[in-house]
Amino acid sequence: MNYLVAMEAAWLVRDVDDIDDAIGVAVSEAGKRLNEAEMDYVEVEVGATGCPACGEPFDSAFIAADTALVGLVLEMDVFNAESPEHAQRIAKSEIGGALRDVPLKVVEVFETEADEDEAEAEA
Repeated sequence: MNYLVAMEAAWLVRDVDDIDDAIGVAVSEAGKRLNEAEMDYVEVEVGATGCPACGEPFDSAFIAADTALVGLVLEMDVFNAESPEHAQRIAKSEIGGALRDVPLKVVEVFETEADEDEAEAEA
């Protein structure tokens, strides 16, 4: 089976004054490290956090003492996994290897459609 695995990562950015700068640096640094590991197939986006008062989503970033914690969402397609748990382990191993020392947590796993070629081969 094929799966889309979504993970969240906590990215620390030092010496920033502005939330938008922190988000840009976090996405850029994560993308750079993934590209260096030839993992350009991993999607990197800023995460969203719900407002505790109204529930409206906003960017997952917080600045204190010129240091930001940015929540990133990383998505990766995993092919030919035996189960959703197997897909999680594969994604966490692959992404975790490229983003050492970055806390990761699997947030969602979706089963995706098989390619037409794969569907014909299985039939």
